[in-house]
Amino acid sequence: MNQNSKERFSSRVDSYTKYRPSYPQEAMDYLYDTVGFKAADPIADIGAGTGIFSKLLLQRGSRVIAVEPNQAMREAAEQEHGGNPRFQIVPGSAEVTGLPDQSVDGIVCAQAFHWFDREAAKEEFRRIGRPGGKVALVWNSRLTHGTPFLEEYEQLLLTFGTDYQEVDQKNITQEALSAFFEGEMQEAKFFNRQTFDYDGLKGRLHSSSYAPEPGHPNYEPMMDMLKHIFERNAERGHVFFDYETLIYWGRV
Repeated sequence: MNQNSKERFSSRVDSYTKYRPSYPQEAMDYLYDTVGFKAADPIADIGAGTGIFSKLLLQRGSRVIAVEPNQAMREAAEQEHGGNPRFQIVPGSAEVTGLPDQSVDGIVCAQAFHWFDREAAKEEFRRIGRPGGKVALVWNSRLTHGTPFLEEYEQLLLTFGTDYQEVDQKNITQEALSAFFEGEMQEAKFFNRQTFDYDGLKGRLHSSSYAPEPGHPNYEPMMDMLKHIFERNAERGHVFFDYETLIYWGRV
């Protein structure tokens, strides 16, 4: 994970915490019922951000060691979960977690793997994982087709995003994902949805690292276009962000 990727969310922590989607109940059931995560096991949440996925692991009774390189995001996660004795957050990256050898039974990377140096991360995961432990890569993959709103929002990002196409997690091929795992990679998909009024839609856009910030020449035209997209597509004052929650898992 390069330095730029570690710092690019620093100014967006508040929006990220408020407006990024959580993950569906069915996906969490799958992790514990099928992948094999267990309530008593220590699980490393790598690239934990503000602790959105850590929260769901804690709700299942797991002991969570969150690893996050960005200080502002670590502070947000600590503020949210620091009172839970089963939660710990440490500075570190996927490539250098700082965790002891064979210290976790499971590893999860939610909305983070596309930022990693994959070979270095694989070696690190092998080091910190116990024999037989599973690694799960998870994304909420925003759908870009299916409704006029989804298609127009995608066009907004293509038009005004600073480096949207370069950092999109959809750039990772199935072959690259499969190559990360030893043996067969398993996968599963689940439906997820967020419902936003206009303020929520603005917050969701601002949570994305490729959205121009105030002062950037693309900012005002982007916000004008966002307003028009909302007004054209809102149903009773709301629009719908639809996702596929993707889980890829196996041993590394």
